[in-house]
Amino acid sequence: MGYFEIKGGARLEGVVTISGAKNAGLGVIPAAILAGEMCVIENLPCVSDVYIFGEILSELGAAVNLAKNGVMTIDPSSISKLTATSESVSKFRASYYLLGALLGRYGHVELALPGGCDIGERPIDQHIKGFEALGATVVIDEENCKITADADQLKGCEIYLDVASVGATINIMLAAARAEGKTLIVNAAKEPYIVDVANFINMMGGSVRGAGTDEIRITGRQNLHGCTYAIIPDMMEAGTFMIAAAATGGNVVLNNVIPNHLDAISAKLLESGASVETDDDGREFYVKVSANRRLRGVNIKTQFYPGFPTDLQQPMGAMLSLAKGRSLIIEDIFEQRFKYVEELKRMGAQIKLNNRRAMIEGVDSLKACDLYASDLRAGAALVIAALTADGVSRLHNIHYIDRGYEHFEHKLAALGADVKRFD
Repeated sequence: MGYFEIKGGARLEGVVTISGAKNAGLGVIPAAILAGEMCVIENLPCVSDVYIFGEILSELGAAVNLAKNGVMTIDPSSISKLTATSESVSKFRASYYLLGALLGRYGHVELALPGGCDIGERPIDQHIKGFEALGATVVIDEENCKITADADQLKGCEIYLDVASVGATINIMLAAARAEGKTLIVNAAKEPYIVDVANFINMMGGSVRGAGTDEIRITGRQNLHGCTYAIIPDMMEAGTFMIAAAATGGNVVLNNVIPNHLDAISAKLLESGASVETDDDGREFYVKVSANRRLRGVNIKTQFYPGFPTDLQQPMGAMLSLAKGRSLIIEDIFEQRFKYVEELKRMGAQIKLNNRRAMIEGVDSLKACDLYASDLRAGAALVIAALTADGVSRLHNIHYIDRGYEHFEHKLAALGADVKRFD
């Protein structure tokens, strides 16, 4: 297994270009199945999750190519298998989008129950509820860890989600895009990723209205077509670099961003004493983050979009470990998102956990040590902590980071960080 060697103490300074949104791409890639024709997806991040999804589609028979510039071509017309039960499927959370895509296109799918980062219980009951409401028969085989869904003809209906789940909202959209009649999703999630998938479906000739609000209306279309589509910038990667800039007392400009996607993180950084500026250079928007003094502690409660994102709770926790005073983080989305705290405590952080609450007393400095990432965003948090620490840290389990951050160590090094990858 590879690891990062990180020498702390450097201020991050310079310009970084944010990659395409991994979470949006993982919804758009399977949506291409619905077209039945060649689709070209641009601005995808070259991360392991994207590669894995491409490989899974290839296993189903689709012709897939991902270029180094983040452009993926998908020709789903050659799909010959509707069963995806390989190990890569079972370990890959976003593989559940194949349920909606294959069910919507072919009326049948057999899928290994999905896995992913161990950040707590993430049931797919709302997905199943939506498919059954559309007329599908869904069977879970717990003994063999697989799920099967069948439908002669999906029919539009009204579906109320008990939880505003991003995954369930996207999956139901995929299935309903080719269903007969109209579908209404009530209490839909509002994340920008959902808007991106809806826009892609519309580019293929579909009809999805209201994405980004809590009610999404889909008129099923039997004939969709191929198209070319560019993925939005990654708000989680942008937020991570914003936090890293503030934590190291740096001065960083982020290009290729959508500033209003970052409102929640910008507000908390401003509250902590960092400077956040937004402008455009005539071509695209950018965000500039700087800090020239010790930051103040702030309170954070994770919420569904547009609230503070759970994916940035961990990087923020690393930053607040060094902030002056007391901070409180309440994690309301995933119960296992505090695994990184034990690593921070070994670096000297003063953090007390009580269920889903973390009380942080800021310390003057952190000390370097060997660190172990437990999931994707925990890995990013520990990189930020190591960048601020006294000495040289080794961060292990960096395959988690590779799942969601494109060329992370190279981008950090370009900003002045001393980060090296060892395989």
